[in-house]
Amino acid sequence: MALQSLPSSRMAPLAILLGLLMAACFTFCLSHQNPKEFALTNPEKSSTKETERKETKAEEELDAEVLEVFYPTHEWQALRPASQAGLMQSNKIGQAVPAGSHVRLNLQTGEREAKLQSEDKFRNNLKGKRLDINTNTYTSQDLKSALAKFKEGAEMESSKEDKARQAEVKRLFRPIEELKKDFDELNIVIETDMQIMVRLINKFNSSSSSLEEKIAALFDLEYYVHQMDNAQDLLSFGGLQVVINGLNSTEPLVKEYAAFVLGAAFSSNPKVQVEAIEGGALQKLLVILATEQPLTAKKKVLFALCSLLRHFPYAQRQFLKLGGLQVLRSLVQEKGTEVLAVRVVTLLYDLVTEKMFAEEEAELTQETSPEKLQQYRQVHLLPGLREQGWCEITAHLLALPEHDAREKVLQTLGVLLATCRDHYRQDPQLSRTLASLQVEYQALASLELQDGEDEGYFRELLGSVNSLLKELR
Repeated sequence: MALQSLPSSRMAPLAILLGLLMAACFTFCLSHQNPKEFALTNPEKSSTKETERKETKAEEELDAEVLEVFYPTHEWQALRPASQAGLMQSNKIGQAVPAGSHVRLNLQTGEREAKLQSEDKFRNNLKGKRLDINTNTYTSQDLKSALAKFKEGAEMESSKEDKARQAEVKRLFRPIEELKKDFDELNIVIETDMQIMVRLINKFNSSSSSLEEKIAALFDLEYYVHQMDNAQDLLSFGGLQVVINGLNSTEPLVKEYAAFVLGAAFSSNPKVQVEAIEGGALQKLLVILATEQPLTAKKKVLFALCSLLRHFPYAQRQFLKLGGLQVLRSLVQEKGTEVLAVRVVTLLYDLVTEKMFAEEEAELTQETSPEKLQQYRQVHLLPGLREQGWCEITAHLLALPEHDAREKVLQTLGVLLATCRDHYRQDPQLSRTLASLQVEYQALASLELQDGEDEGYFRELLGSVNSLLKELR
C-alpha cells in the first residue's frame, strides 16, 4: 500500500512508530562504542601530570648525562649554558668544572665564567692528590665516586702517619714503668730536684764531709738554684740559711762557692732576696769585700751582691746604711782590681737607671704614690755617690785600656752628669781623656764606614764621647 493512499488519520501513528524505532537503533549503536573515547577529562589535571612526567624524565636524563669537561686557564672563560631547561632551573651549568677553580657570574653579560686558581693556592688545595680520571668526560656519578675515594685516601694516609709516629715514639722512648723496673734492678733511685738539693745541703753541712766534698756539693747546688722554683724550695727546708752561714767559713773556697750559689739563687727572685736580707746575707757579703780575700772569692761575692741589690730597693737602702759605697770605693782603688772596678761601675749604672725608670713609669701610669716608687724614693743613691767621691773615681776609670770597660764608664758618666757636672768641668784630666778618645774613635769609626758599617760599635762610642764633650763646654 502506498503511503499516499493512506488516509491522514493513519499516517500519524506510523510516524511516531518510525521515530521510536530510529531512536532505539541509535541507542543500541552508542552502547557498543569504546567508552574511553567519550570519557570526560579535566584538562588542568592532565596538563600538570604531563609536566611532572617531563621534569622527572629530564632529571633522570641529567643524572645519566655525560658532561663535557671544562678546561680552565688563568684567564676568565665563559661556561657553556645547559641544553635542558631542567638543568638551568636547578642552577647548574652545562660543563663539569674541575675542583679548585674560581667560578663567578659576570653581571655585565649574565654569563658564568671560570678560571684556574693561582698556582700556589691550587697546589695547596690539591695537596698532591689527583682524581682517578682517564677520559676526557665524566658523569656526576663519577664525581661522587672520585670524591669518596679522595676522602678515603686522606683518612688512610692520616691513619698511617699516626701509626708511624706512634711506632717511632715507642722505638725512641720507653714507658716510665719499664724504666723504674730497670732502675730498681740496678739499685738506682730516681730523685726529684728537691731531694737532690736536700742531699747536697746535707753533704755540705756535714762535719764529716771533706773540703772537696763540700765544694762539689756547692758546685752542683748552683746548677739547680738557677731555676726560680728550685731556689724558692731551698727556703722550705732551711737550705738558704745554711749557704748564707757558709760565708762565715775560714776557707776562701767555701766563701767563694757559697757566694756563687747565693748569686744564682738571688737573680730575679724577690722571695729569696727578702729571705736573704733577713738572714744577714748583705752584711756578710760586705764584710768579705772589705777584708783581704783572694780575687776569685771577691768576684763571686760581688756577683752575689749585685744579684741581691738589683730590683730590690729595700736592699739598696740597707746597702747605703751599712756603708756599701765606701766598701766599693775601697775595692776599686786597690791595685790589680780593674776587673772588679768595671763590675762596680756597671752596678752603679744599673742602680741609677733603675730608679730613673721607676720614676718614669710612675709618670706614665699617672699613679701618685705607687709603693714601688715610694721605696725607690727612700734610696738616696745619687747624693751618696757625690759625697763619697764617685764623680772623680768614675772619671778616672775612663783611662782603662779596654773598649768594653770604657763603654760602661761612658754610660755611667752620662747618668751621673746631672749630679757631677761641676766636678767634671773642673777636672782637666777628664777633658784631656775625652779629647784623646774622640780622636781615637773618629779613626776607628772611619774604618767601620769603609767596611760598610753605618752604625758600628766605635761610631756609638764616638757619639757618647761627643755628647759628654758638648755637655761640659
